[in-house]
Amino acid sequence: MKIVQRAIWFIESHLADPIGLSAVAAASGASRFHLSRSFAHVVSQSVSSYMRSRRLSEAAKLLADGNADILNVALSVGYGSHEAFTRAFHAQFGVLPTHVKTQRTCAAITLQEPFFVPTDTTTRLDDPSYRNEGPLLLAGIREFRTFEERAGIPDQWRRFVAVMGDIANQNATSTFGVCFEPAHDEEGFDYMAAVSVSSLDDLPEGLTGVRLPKRRYAVFQHKDHVSTIGATCAAIFGDWKQATADTLETSPTSMIECYGRSFDPETGRGGFEVWIPIESDTNS
Repeated sequence: MKIVQRAIWFIESHLADPIGLSAVAAASGASRFHLSRSFAHVVSQSVSSYMRSRRLSEAAKLLADGNADILNVALSVGYGSHEAFTRAFHAQFGVLPTHVKTQRTCAAITLQEPFFVPTDTTTRLDDPSYRNEGPLLLAGIREFRTFEERAGIPDQWRRFVAVMGDIANQNATSTFGVCFEPAHDEEGFDYMAAVSVSSLDDLPEGLTGVRLPKRRYAVFQHKDHVSTIGATCAAIFGDWKQATADTLETSPTSMIECYGRSFDPETGRGGFEVWIPIESDTNS
């Protein structure tokens, strides 16, 4: 199951890149044959079919949102020409890209959403360390997700990395994934892929800024591949929460992933920290 989790993460993180089965297998730590067999068993599609349908589905969403340039959309999902993209789009959906762009909707076609691989929730969780962090100014892409839509987070990171270089006043080298309680009573969460900045002025279009006050955090180490973060979260909010004497802070921010120098965004390996806000007299 972990092989397929890693494969899905790598594909979703590289939708615009010219990757093939060999690259996905290498990132998954498996042979091409082993990955192909495991992937088809879990997803009921081949690796190449899934990649193609995901890229074209993201392209369809861009067209429905009003992106006027079909060639730019084609390039953004890894197609080198208008003609190749149009042929693939028609073969996938039975309509031309111009139809979706003109109608401004994907209602007439069946999209391939990111496939969610259930996480093995059994993991060994080391005791956390504790420290104060903040205040933090963060700038990034913030989107609401149901729990069933968690598989779309790698693509959110892909889109954020593409514009990250346009953000002024960035601090240090860490990036952050922040989970917020939803503003209303939805079953889900807001997820923000972000960097720390010294000012929230003049953010590029489409980016959101947020200020997190100084807090006390329980800091856990996630040492496995990033695609298995669900197992660490399950252990934190399950066994650890039940056993700890710490009281989780009542806050819109439920969890922060801090990706430092050791984390490799190309492979998803290297580990990162998970910060859980707890109550403390040092908060401000």
